[in-house]
Amino acid sequence: MIATHAPLDAHDEDPADVVARAHAAGVTRILTIGTAQAVELAAAHDGVYAVVGVHPHDAGREADLDELRRLLAHPKAVAVGEIGLDYYRDYAPHDAQQDLFAAQMALAVEVDKPIVIHTRAADEDTEQMLRGFGGTVVLHCFSSPHLLPTALDRGWYVSFAGNVTYKNATDLRLAATQVPAERILAETDCPYLAPQPVRGRKNEPAYVVHTLDALAQVRRVEPADLAARIEANATACFGL
Repeated sequence: MIATHAPLDAHDEDPADVVARAHAAGVTRILTIGTAQAVELAAAHDGVYAVVGVHPHDAGREADLDELRRLLAHPKAVAVGEIGLDYYRDYAPHDAQQDLFAAQMALAVEVDKPIVIHTRAADEDTEQMLRGFGGTVVLHCFSSPHLLPTALDRGWYVSFAGNVTYKNATDLRLAATQVPAERILAETDCPYLAPQPVRGRKNEPAYVVHTLDALAQVRRVEPADLAARIEANATACFGL
């Protein structure tokens, strides 16, 4: 099993312990998120890879695109992300977020890597900005069912996190039944959104197995079969 979005530096404990628990749970590959520290973690641990980018929350500060380009040259850096727009927290001006998003999309084209998208309360602008992007797109922590038709039409990957397991998330579970088998992914987004069976705990990569079980149930497939499908999808998407 693979956890396609799990920021290891979000934990207060040694990342080696988090990785070890993941491996014990059958999660053998983890994509951690960030910049230099993500690449360092990927280099230090077997089965860990880095998704490198500047979050829209940090758009108010000048981004060093040359440094991102250098980090993305690392053999275990597999995508640009998480990038996008967040108008919910509004930690940065919208125009600054859009400029940073556009710059990082251009960088992804330059280095020929997929992009991992964060969108919150900004789906219309996110969709509009992605119209001109011809590369591989992953909708991280999918929580925007009205974006699903566009995602299906454009062949984007759709990644579900622990919130798909929550009792009131019927719209997300319905969306999970509509994503083609070759485009579905599962993630942790730790330390947030711990799946229902472990809700109240700090989320971690090992818990992605609960999200997998919920997805398998609504899609009416065996968890082992879905795990293998998601492994194949992640391998194709991220060039693992």
